[in-house]
This record gives sequence, structure tokens and C-alpha cells, in this order.
Amino acid sequence: MRVRRLLDSQKFRTATESLRSDHARFVQELIRLTEIPAPPFKEQARAKVYLDMLSANGLSDVEMDAEGNVMGVRKGSGGDPMLAVLSHLDSVFPEGTDVNVKRTGTKLAAPGIGDDSRALAVVLQILRAMAAAKFQTALDILFVGDVGEEGEGDLRGVKYLLTKGKYKDRVKQLIAVDGPEQIRIGTAGVGTKRYRVSFLGPGGHSYFAIGLVHPAFAMGNAIAKIARLKVTDQPKTTFNVGVLSGGTSVNSIPAKVSMDVDLRSESKDELNKLVDRFHSILHEAAVEENEARSTKQGAMVVETKLISDRPTGETPHDSPLVQSAAAVIRAFGHEPLYGVISTDANIPMSIGIPAVAVARGGKGGRQHSLDEWVDVEENSSVEAAQILMLTILAAAAAGGQ
Repeated sequence: MRVRRLLDSQKFRTATESLRSDHARFVQELIRLTEIPAPPFKEQARAKVYLDMLSANGLSDVEMDAEGNVMGVRKGSGGDPMLAVLSHLDSVFPEGTDVNVKRTGTKLAAPGIGDDSRALAVVLQILRAMAAAKFQTALDILFVGDVGEEGEGDLRGVKYLLTKGKYKDRVKQLIAVDGPEQIRIGTAGVGTKRYRVSFLGPGGHSYFAIGLVHPAFAMGNAIAKIARLKVTDQPKTTFNVGVLSGGTSVNSIPAKVSMDVDLRSESKDELNKLVDRFHSILHEAAVEENEARSTKQGAMVVETKLISDRPTGETPHDSPLVQSAAAVIRAFGHEPLYGVISTDANIPMSIGIPAVAVARGGKGGRQHSLDEWVDVEENSSVEAAQILMLTILAAAAAGGQ
């Protein structure tokens, strides 16, 4: 009922008019944010700009916390508890990546433009629309641009926010604005374990030391074994070798080579099984290499380091937060598509705080690739912003007249 009242209210119509009139500014801010590099652990430049943007859009208590998250509060009428709305500042792309936006009609392309720059920009647009309509919510809403969502960041921003930050005892619901249009509501978190695996040996000249144990051969053997792993489709379980590094020169047996490995599953049990098999493969590869070649200068050894550990979690479909998010999507004539994805919402889900990940909205594709793109056609972009705004208002118990 609340969703319908909000959608039919004059305030929501006023807010929608604001979204439309503000569309060009949304596109400008999207481009500006995207073109500020924010590689893992180096989000500061984008964070400082976004901090100023939050301040300029009427939030109070705007600040950067000790972890590097930037945030501000939109005051409600009731104070505690608090709704947190998160969009992440970082991208997966390393320092030096060309992040200049290329435009073809309404299509914008650049690394990170969808994941998650679009979310950062649409939140600013929504803040202006809520102000234009003079919406009053019961709950305080904490809007956050957080760090460390991607890769080795290991969700450090949201972990800090909910376990050490000044609002850790007040946040009782959380919306992560992150995810593809195909999954409109993420109600469960994919569990992830990521490892950096190093294969180490004595090394040597490729001609004179031929026959010694060879770390690169062992790593190649391990990768071939990983490639043949059998995993379940339901619950979905996946693996990937994403980064390879090491060696000194083309004519040197490397003393060290490394690989970064990503293991995921919707199921905690299946993830643990995959992790166990993965460690067995590493042991097998080391043993086979040491048996196949000479260890007279020393045996080859394997070292593993856990570089990211994302817990599984779930918000039940009958929870008020999920029910209101689903009602919003139905109100716009769509079916609520539920999914299991990996976002900032994993952390609150894992500690019992109701949380969902909601789509950034609008069309796009190729996330985590250099040719990532979004479409900023006005009608679809405005509808996406309407859906996100109404989801936030319903969760924060806004009134509509």
C-alpha cells in the first residue's frame, strides 16, 4: 500500500519531473566520475570529488571515515534506526587504465562506467529529486560512496562501516546499488574466496640449469588441473585463474611465479568443497614437479595467501525490505527478478542485517572489461532512477501526498 501511495502522490510526480529536467546533469556527472581513476586501494581522488558532490546536494554530517568511505545523512523525522544506501567508488581496473569516456549517441563506453559509476551518479540525481519534492522520510538515510568493493578490496569499506564506523549500531537495513539490469533484486550473496598462489624454486639459466624443478611448469600443471574441475550448476559454483605473474627473463628458469585464483559458490558447503579440492591440486602439482625434475638445488614449494573472503548470506524473500523492493518493480510493470550476486550486501546479510542489492538501472554490458558500456537514453534512465528512488523511499518509510 505504501508503494502505491508514494507512486500516485504529487510529490513523486514532482520528483519525476526533477529527474527528467536533471538528466543532462546526471550524464555529465557520470562522465566526470568515470574519468577519475579509482583502482583498488587508490580511490582517494574520486572519493574527494564525490564527497563534495554529496555535500552540494543537501546532506548533513558529510565526511570521509578512516577507511576512506565518504558519506552523508539525509535526516528523517524519527532518527533511529537508519537505512544505508551504498554505491562503491572503486573499479576493478589497475592504475594506468584509459578511463576516458567514448560516446556514440546515447551509448557511453569506458572501464567502470557501469560498475559502479552509474550508481554513484544516479544517487546524486535522486537526492536532488527527493529535495525538489520535499520528501520527508521516517528514517535517517545514510548515503555512502564506499571503498574496496572490488577484487582484493575484500569489501573493506562496508566491513568498516558496519563493524567499526560511527553508524555501526544504527544501520538496520542496507541497499547496495550494484548489479546488472537482469537481476533486479539481489537477495543472497555469493560466497567467494580468492587466493594468491606462488610457486617457488631455485631458478637458474635456461640452458645450463635445464632439468631443475621449474615453478612455471608446476603452475601450468596446476592450472590444467583446475580447468578440469567439475562443479555444480545448482547451486552455481565457479572458478577462475585471473592474473598470472613472475619470472625474470626469457632465458631464465623463474625462481617465482604466481597466479590469482577466484573460487565462488552460492552454497557455503560447495565453496568449502571447492577450496579443499583446490588445495589438493596445488599439493599434487608440487609433488609431481619435484618428482619429475631435479631437486639438487632445492625443491619447489607452493605458498598460498588468502586475499579475499566474502561470506555467503541471504535476506528472506518475505522480509519487509525485499517485499517493498519487489512491490516497487511490480508497480512499474516488471517482474521482480531475484538473484544471488556478490556485492557490498554480502556483509550485512552475513551478520543478520536485512540487505538487498538493486540494479543500477538502464541498459549496459561488458562490465569488468575495457569496453564496458551503458546507455543513457532518457526514458529508460529516468525509469531506472524512479525505481531506485521509490525503493529507497519505501524502505525509509516516506510519506506521500
